[in-house]
Amino acid sequence: MGRARQSDVARPRPALGGPGRRWAAPGGAAGAYAGGVLRVGLTGGIGAGKSTALDHLAELGFPVADSDALARLVVAPGSPGLAAVALEFGPGVLAADGSVDRAALGRIVFADPAARRRLEALTHPLIRAEAAKLARAARLDAAAAMVFDIPLLVETGQAGDFDLVATISAPEATRLARLAARGLGPDQARARLAAQASDAEREARADVVLDGSGSPADLRRQIDSRLLPAITRLAGAARANQADQADQAV
Repeated sequence: MGRARQSDVARPRPALGGPGRRWAAPGGAAGAYAGGVLRVGLTGGIGAGKSTALDHLAELGFPVADSDALARLVVAPGSPGLAAVALEFGPGVLAADGSVDRAALGRIVFADPAARRRLEALTHPLIRAEAAKLARAARLDAAAAMVFDIPLLVETGQAGDFDLVATISAPEATRLARLAARGLGPDQARARLAAQASDAEREARADVVLDGSGSPADLRRQIDSRLLPAITRLAGAARANQADQADQAV
């Protein structure tokens, strides 16, 4: 749960496909296109490079929903989410200023899978509700596609909720080194990796697999050469389907 500012929750950029364009779901599918905007799910293990990818996609013009920022938003001081977390886990998970003590809460939930599931049961519905608000805003802004950063996309069974799923994979040693650079000890880092699906499990549900083992520049190049064309192809299929439906309606 990285970026904390509420302004980082959604970073709207110019809509793809031109002003006012909205695309229907290919074949009338009940996926995100049915709501008027292509939903791209971005996932990957901790330390794989999701933040780099999300930042680059925002720079390219996609509205993005940052799950880390959303997770902070739903437990902000004074929120119902924070009250629920404090009731469930006790006052020890609160900092002196009344905000969540993320380190204290992390020590509890990453050491106890049952506690982690209780936390997810409290916060995930709130996070999804906030993400849905952002998607509605993207539709109103005539955005053609929106990227949702969801670290636990596979673990929570959400792959089918997206028109396209991209995952970032990286060797465990690489990810552990990156987490160490963030200040996480070896035991803490391994606990976080163990709480997530494996790269193989994520890759089995993904439409696009990106290699996050290299430099940020290398990951950005892969997004440009592999993920963007996949989004373009899907958007083109949606446009063609929309045209066919219009012809049949005449």
